[in-house]
Amino acid sequence: MIVQLDSLSISFPPAATALHEPNGLLAVGGDLSAERLLYAYQHGIFPWFSDNDPILWWSPNPRAVFYPDNIHVSRSLAKAARKQPWRVTINNQFAEVIDACARQRADNEGTWITDEMMDAYINLHRLGCAHSVEVWLDEKLVGGLYGVSVGKTFCGESMFHTATNASKIALIQFANAFHKSGGELIDCQVGNPHLFSLGARELSRERFLVKLHSSQSATMPSQFWLPRVLEFSEVTTCSSD
Repeated sequence: MIVQLDSLSISFPPAATALHEPNGLLAVGGDLSAERLLYAYQHGIFPWFSDNDPILWWSPNPRAVFYPDNIHVSRSLAKAARKQPWRVTINNQFAEVIDACARQRADNEGTWITDEMMDAYINLHRLGCAHSVEVWLDEKLVGGLYGVSVGKTFCGESMFHTATNASKIALIQFANAFHKSGGELIDCQVGNPHLFSLGARELSRERFLVKLHSSQSATMPSQFWLPRVLEFSEVTTCSSD
């Protein structure tokens, strides 16, 4: 049974009580306040709903994740990374990145990144809890991603590109920097062939929650999230085409 959230409390039912079908649906209602969103992410729960739906909260089983030191890079992607003069930044254009993610998804398949969602995550960014990665070519924003930090886990929400491979470059360079600074896990929620081709793997919800809670015993260095240009790490091939 889906739980209707109490408007006076930010708590959720245990993630393990989520439905099997649709996979991971846990609760309905509530709001997108910063307090509720942070509580949700800390417990392996995230919102996902369309414009005309009530707010729906999910915790799917299995859960798709990246280990930041194990992103798969094909020969063609490694070549593309070396060929273009990419510049990668962190937390320089959060609002522009989430807007670009919304527009790209709306063009392709419809989007859950509604105006309400954008406002909520921009608020989280202002509070230092949501972050963006930007990819630039010739001073033009051509790709990026955004998500929410929970200790040493980064909960990725969406990515976009207007130049070939730009979103992959965002992921690779962020993962390299994240790992070097002590980051342990990148949550990508639900797997798909594109994510699996980049090295995503599935964990049971139980195992994911153990890792998520363990990663909250420490935090990333505060300077990691400062707006800056990320040092561009050499991209090495981890898998063949």
